[in-house]
Amino acid sequence: MKQFSTKRSIVCLAAMFLIVSCNQSTADEKSKTEPQTDQVKTKPDAAKLKAEIQELETAWANADNSRDVTALAAFYSDDAVSMANNQPMITGNAAIKKDLEASMAKRPKGSTTAYDVMDAFGCENFVTETGKITRKDSTGKTISTGKYMAVWEKRDGKWICIRDIGNDDEKEK
Repeated sequence: MKQFSTKRSIVCLAAMFLIVSCNQSTADEKSKTEPQTDQVKTKPDAAKLKAEIQELETAWANADNSRDVTALAAFYSDDAVSMANNQPMITGNAAIKKDLEASMAKRPKGSTTAYDVMDAFGCENFVTETGKITRKDSTGKTISTGKYMAVWEKRDGKWICIRDIGNDDEKEK
């Protein structure tokens, strides 16, 4: 009889252990999948986000049109990657600044560039932006158009470009 009760005790303990283990993992799984009230974040206002990014692009255009390479480079993070039209990727702020200097030297005098934000979406610390580029000569005639995408990250309370890519539209024939 004693042997039967030992086996029975072992089975009961094993069953209780299994039940407790299953309940614990179910509770753990629920805590992983159910949002915690203090972790739920509200979605940012899309119109406000787009306006904020357009302000950055307007400041970018001002620096671009005044040929201020130092101000343009300040928009990029030290670890930024830029993917310009018809050239290899450029990595790092110093390399991007060097490319901007070369680009500025080739631009026609009096030409201007405008950046129009089409869409901006993301969260409080990361935004992806898409937009159009319009380049005009000194008389105001459009000489080229293009499109771009930029990824912005908020670092120390300031938006900074960490990735960008742009390319020209096909020229009219």
